[in-house]
Amino acid sequence: MRYDLAKLPVQSLLKPVTEAIAALCRLDERIARSAVGAGFLERQNFADACASLWLDGELVHLEDLVLHDAGADVRAPTHELTIARDVLRSRRRIASQPPAWALGPDGLRALRRAPVQSEPVPASSLDHDGEDGEAIDTDQSGGEGESAADTTAFDSEFAAIDAVLARSNAAIEEAKRPGRAGAADTKALVYDLDWDEDERLEEWRHVVHRAQELPPVLAAIVAIDAWNELSVSQHGPWLGRLLAAALLRQAGIATGGHLVAVNVGLKTIPVDRRRHRDRDIRLQAIAQGLLAAAEIGLKEHDRLALTRAMMERKVSGRRTSSKLPELVELVMAKPLVSAGMVAETLGVTPQAARRIVLELGLREMTGRGRFRAWGIV
Repeated sequence: MRYDLAKLPVQSLLKPVTEAIAALCRLDERIARSAVGAGFLERQNFADACASLWLDGELVHLEDLVLHDAGADVRAPTHELTIARDVLRSRRRIASQPPAWALGPDGLRALRRAPVQSEPVPASSLDHDGEDGEAIDTDQSGGEGESAADTTAFDSEFAAIDAVLARSNAAIEEAKRPGRAGAADTKALVYDLDWDEDERLEEWRHVVHRAQELPPVLAAIVAIDAWNELSVSQHGPWLGRLLAAALLRQAGIATGGHLVAVNVGLKTIPVDRRRHRDRDIRLQAIAQGLLAAAEIGLKEHDRLALTRAMMERKVSGRRTSSKLPELVELVMAKPLVSAGMVAETLGVTPQAARRIVLELGLREMTGRGRFRAWGIV
């Protein structure tokens, strides 16, 4: 499969791409100079991870992801929640590395978690009634000087049982190996074994390389659409959107640890436009999604800055031993906090944590009687 860059609708993309570049640059500059920049980026990571699962047809609640990331789950994590945490960790890892790391060979290998090929299991490890490998001794003669005629009728039965036990033990040992053959049978039920992910990834990298001559935002738009059209990864469709955000960071549109929340913006675009058969419509939808991501980010940042100013006014004049200023920093750094998280961070009891949370006037976000979590209004 090839992705053609010859007939891009540059004329129709010129306006949304220009608006997206301006909005993304304003957002990046505001984050770099803001007192709530670190907290905003952390909140954006959580929101983008949840939005990524939403785009792939799954639902993960923000409070569940925050508590799962903090190790304070209220129930066993679901498969969707585990994927959302993978997205969250991947965003953090990309942001902590140099800008060019994610799109390099080492970064792609780490983000894809390509398994190390193990050595094939020798056929001799499986004893099939003495046909392969070391033969199973079925001679149950009583000792020296006894002939084969002295064997009883039960000897053949015991020999068959020993052979079954030997095969079972060999199968158990093989199942413990990292690259066991049984895993291929399980994988065949879930994934297409003829899916050449390496070849598709190489084709996608070729498209990204050719798109470097385009403006950075347009190159990121092409990268997202090419990843979807080439269907690079069977189990990680969300990775292409993270790599597009890394491409914007590498181009200087987003600096520092800022990764554009591509999923948050695309969530506002109707699915029939994001997955339209016409490539021109898809590209325009992605461009509008990037613009929406920047606009949502600007509004969220201003909201956080205003909330922080109101909280600082509320805690001003407190005693130096008061825990409220530390609680303000924690609340600004996390989308939600639980009593356990507050108690562990501030070094207080859970009862005192709940008391100072109410004193600060935080809003209960989960609607539960137990395992509650609070956040800013």
